[in-house]
Amino acid sequence: MKLAYSFLLAFLLAGILLQPSALSAADAAKAATRPPIVGVAHIALNTDDMAAARKFYTGILGFQEPFTQNKPDGTLMWTYFKVNDHQYVEIFPELKAPDQLRLNHICFETTDAKQLRDYLASQGVTVPEKVNTGLDGNLSFVVHDPENHEIEFVQYLPGSLHSKNFGKFLPDTRISTHIIHVGFVVKDRAAEDHFFKDILGFKFFWQGGMTDTRADWIDMRVPDGTDWLEYMMNLNDESVHTLGVMNHFALGVPSTQAGYDTVVSRGMNPAKPKIGRDGKWQLNLYDPNLTRVELMEPKPVQTPCCSPMLP
Repeated sequence: MKLAYSFLLAFLLAGILLQPSALSAADAAKAATRPPIVGVAHIALNTDDMAAARKFYTGILGFQEPFTQNKPDGTLMWTYFKVNDHQYVEIFPELKAPDQLRLNHICFETTDAKQLRDYLASQGVTVPEKVNTGLDGNLSFVVHDPENHEIEFVQYLPGSLHSKNFGKFLPDTRISTHIIHVGFVVKDRAAEDHFFKDILGFKFFWQGGMTDTRADWIDMRVPDGTDWLEYMMNLNDESVHTLGVMNHFALGVPSTQAGYDTVVSRGMNPAKPKIGRDGKWQLNLYDPNLTRVELMEPKPVQTPCCSPMLP
């Protein structure tokens, strides 16, 4: 009986000692798995004229401004223009010099911010010590890509500022209901590919250029959705105008002609729509600080140049 009791006690102690290791192994396996990255959540831009920005994003593009974030002194930190329940344009009153970058950061949505942070850490990416709940009530964190672009990841939580307003602030005046891609200047494709493709799982699906032998634009689709990031290559001119063209975002529309007619009726006078090198109709608009806002139809009407466009 005493022998049996000793055996049982040893068995239980072994289980207690082994349990943390087993849990650690399970946690490590989870951390090594990338959770879904489902799409573009927002693009954040700097302005020195919030009134003009509001006139453009609300008056011309037709988006509502559902909420803002203020600093402790009560002054504006940033504001939101809602494209759909999961996508926004954020505008920061942080443009302090004429040659300052208008692009503040871009953000992608994930289903598990903490797991994504742990996964990136396991891949050698510098990450914050922990994932915090932001002022908006969502989980989010920021990293920097190899070219020092600020990349945010957000997980929308029940009860957050965004989630509490699902289904609201979605007027028929919106020029578009979807941000289909964001783009920024890239100088080292291999380094960016290692980060976005090898580590984060983004998928190449088309590249094109001003000539058939150049790769000026490289499209990388999020791993678990349809939105994409566009590398804007071969920057030769770092003027405010050129950087505004390169650091941009695109809104999906069923008809660029209808979009053109709408913005003209609201007081803009842009160049007319044209077919891009990707074979799609597009219309280029510019916000008051010269960031390009591209209206784009979903499917090519001509064969795309330069490389096959993968499904």
